[in-house]
Amino acid sequence: MAKTRPGRKDLDSYTIRGTNKIVRAGDCVLMRPSDTSKPPYVARVEKIEQDNRNNVKVRVRWYYRPEESIGGRRQFHGAKELFLSDHYDVQSAHTIEGKCLVHSFKNYTKLENVGAEDYYCRFEYKAATGAFTPDRVAVYCKCEMPYNPDDLMVQCEGCKDWYHPACVGMTIEEAKKLDHFVCSECSSDDDMKKPQATFSASPGADGKVDSKRRKR
Repeated sequence: MAKTRPGRKDLDSYTIRGTNKIVRAGDCVLMRPSDTSKPPYVARVEKIEQDNRNNVKVRVRWYYRPEESIGGRRQFHGAKELFLSDHYDVQSAHTIEGKCLVHSFKNYTKLENVGAEDYYCRFEYKAATGAFTPDRVAVYCKCEMPYNPDDLMVQCEGCKDWYHPACVGMTIEEAKKLDHFVCSECSSDDDMKKPQATFSASPGADGKVDSKRRKR
C-alpha cells in the first residue's frame, strides 16, 4: 500500500460536491473531463487523501473506453464496455461528478435493465503497449467475433452455436419474429426451412464456442 505523504491524511470517504453520494476506496466514479464535449472519464478509486489545506485528492485507476485504446473500437465492443487499465493517476476529488457500477461481463449480461450508471469490463489493458488480458475470448457465429451484448443473436439448437441475423441472411426484424431457428449446417437439403430450434435473444456469458486468439 502506498504511504501517505507528510502533511496528508487518509480519508475513509468523500461526499461528492452538491450531492449526498459518498465515495469510498474501491468505488467506481465518473470524473469530469477538461473537454466538456466528451463523456465523463471512468475510474476506480484506490485511495482518498486530504492535505493540510483541506484539499482532497483521489488516487484512481483509469478505465479506458474502446475508442481510447490503441486498437480503437471494434465491432464486438459494446456501448458500455470499459477496459481496466494499468494507468494510475491522482486527481482532485472535486472533478468527481458521480458514481457508477462496473460489472463483470457475466453479471452485466444478466441485468434485466441497464441503467446509465451501468458499465462492464471483461479485459484488463496495458496503456503503454495496447496488450489485453485475457488474450483469448469465446467467439461466435460464422464471423467468429466475440459477443457484443448490444447485438441480437439467434441460437441453433442443433449445434448450439449463436449467429448474428445478418450472417445468416436475416434482418433484425425477421429475427425478432422468430419462434424457432436452425442453421444451414444443421438442416438437411429437404428440411432447410422447417423450424427445428428454439429462438433465444442472446448468448449468456457462459456460452462457449471454440476460443481463438484474436487481435483487438
